[in-house]
Amino acid sequence: MDIKSLYNIEGKTAIVTGGGRGLGEQIAVAFAEAGANVVVCSRKLEACQEVSEKLAKYGVRSLALQCDVSNSDEIERVVQTTKEEFGTIDILVNNSGASWGAPALEMEADKWDKVMNINVKAVFQFSQAVGKVMMEQQSGKIINIASVAGFGGQKAEVMDAIGYTTSKGAVIAFTKDLAVKLAPHNIHVNAIAPGFFPTKMAKGVLDYAGEKILDGTPAGRFGSDFDMKGPALFLASKASDYVYGHVLLVDGGSNAAAI
Repeated sequence: MDIKSLYNIEGKTAIVTGGGRGLGEQIAVAFAEAGANVVVCSRKLEACQEVSEKLAKYGVRSLALQCDVSNSDEIERVVQTTKEEFGTIDILVNNSGASWGAPALEMEADKWDKVMNINVKAVFQFSQAVGKVMMEQQSGKIINIASVAGFGGQKAEVMDAIGYTTSKGAVIAFTKDLAVKLAPHNIHVNAIAPGFFPTKMAKGVLDYAGEKILDGTPAGRFGSDFDMKGPALFLASKASDYVYGHVLLVDGGSNAAAI
């Protein structure tokens, strides 16, 4: 098989949660540029509609759906609508995420629960719902968006968000375990662990700790508006058919440089 065929996802159908902005939008654009039909969903329907209109310009079909990923009924609705509209679900990107900054010993339990529900429980429930469709197909690619923060503790002066860090560590473990469970059914489960990108969710951290973060990033820069495209396409295509349970760091070398 030649290299173009390995990376070809033309005609495939992808769901990207949190696809209305940030890294989700970047990944959705990458898939559309590569010829895949893309469903973008998030709580903010208008943002998804704007992205969906942009994707259609690449000559693919796209749907914008409202979805609170902490609501299992809404997850099921997105999955069923996608299946009815496109017939298959070939790629799922669990990108929706939340964070809450607070000192570890002062974080309120309800804020902890909110982060866990969106960053962990929703990943489980979306993977479960789409996984059943992929099981019928005996094929599929699930890509979970973890974080470099999920690999270890963070200094409070850089990122004081223990719920986020814990949740992303859970996503990493979940990815590996689900990959083992679904590998016999030709379903690939992998993750991308981004470093710091100047997205809306990261703005608060970058505003007060950006210089410290750059000091610990060998590449000397934050992620760009294209740095997630290649990794996402790799894990969504046949090029990664022998890759299971892998967590691909896209962090400018910050994890490699950790002491």
